[in-house]
Amino acid sequence: MPRVAVFRSNRHLYLQAIDDVNKNTIVASSDLKSKDLASELATKLRDKKIKKVVFDRGGFEYHGQIKNIADNLRKAGLEF
Repeated sequence: MPRVAVFRSNRHLYLQAIDDVNKNTIVASSDLKSKDLASELATKLRDKKIKKVVFDRGGFEYHGQIKNIADNLRKAGLEF
């Protein structure tokens, strides 16, 4: 099952879907290119026929932007 990793810098948010078994990034999204990160990432994952993921908040507390990303990923159809 792919892992959706979240990284939050002081200015930007980055999301990656990572296949830990094969050690590669499946898809990625950042707020540099799109304002709706979660739906963009979910669309890319649906195109690759992936519906279930593991959410990795990267040590950040589960509130604010991180919680919004998780909620939007669920609304876009991903299960975790």
